[in-house]
Amino acid sequence: MKAMLVDTNLCVGCRGCQVACKEWNKLPAEKTEFFGGPGYQNPKHLSAKTWTVITFNDVNDSKGYDWVFGKRQCFHCNEPGCESVCPVGALKKTEEGPVVYDKSVCLGCRYCQLACVFGVPGFEWEKAIPVVRKCTMCADRIKAGGKPACVSSCPTGGVTFGEREEMINLAKQRIASKPDVYVDHIYGLNEVGGTGVLHISNVPFEKLEGFPSGLPTTAIGSRTRAAEVAVPYIMTGLGVALGGISWVVNRRMQLEQGQSTEEDKS
Repeated sequence: MKAMLVDTNLCVGCRGCQVACKEWNKLPAEKTEFFGGPGYQNPKHLSAKTWTVITFNDVNDSKGYDWVFGKRQCFHCNEPGCESVCPVGALKKTEEGPVVYDKSVCLGCRYCQLACVFGVPGFEWEKAIPVVRKCTMCADRIKAGGKPACVSSCPTGGVTFGEREEMINLAKQRIASKPDVYVDHIYGLNEVGGTGVLHISNVPFEKLEGFPSGLPTTAIGSRTRAAEVAVPYIMTGLGVALGGISWVVNRRMQLEQGQSTEEDKS
């Protein structure tokens, strides 16, 4: 399974990956004030129009870092929570690694937004027939034997692509070679059952935007699957119960109507 490794220590904040993502996926620009967000970040957040964001994080820690850049996008979880809650299978984890989306079957329920602990899926609120949109890890490029656009555009090697085990080994090597620089944590190695986009950092991840701490090591799907299995039985039971109530009400009305008719005759 393919994966990406993002190294914040090598990111210079050029945002070439943002541009490459926009160009390859034909995403429109967003109207945001350049000097309006924390760290002059532009765009400020992931959305249906922006699938990759370089975050500007004001750290000021003991190592002397002022600004640390992070990369936000879909994590492409090994067992995606978004896929586990989708009632129609619009979101799927492919064999290659990307989590892709089929808008032709989407109901617009937005359960995927609720299930994603990273706040990734965006919704086209301004459209009459909206769909969910997010990073696809350039599944089309991967299928053709290429790399995601953001990887190809990175000038410093801050984003690397390959087999997941290779990326894990590379992350371990970099951490081991510079223990005074890197935090000993590969984000995405175990979080929510593991992800297809791994991160290593020169500052603790809780200091970076978009990296929630304290996540379980089990997949979100393992928690939602039980509820999904129960839904058909609950709906069937509810239908039977409502049918029974309807029969009782109708039968009572028929008896009352019959009694009224008998009284009128007498």
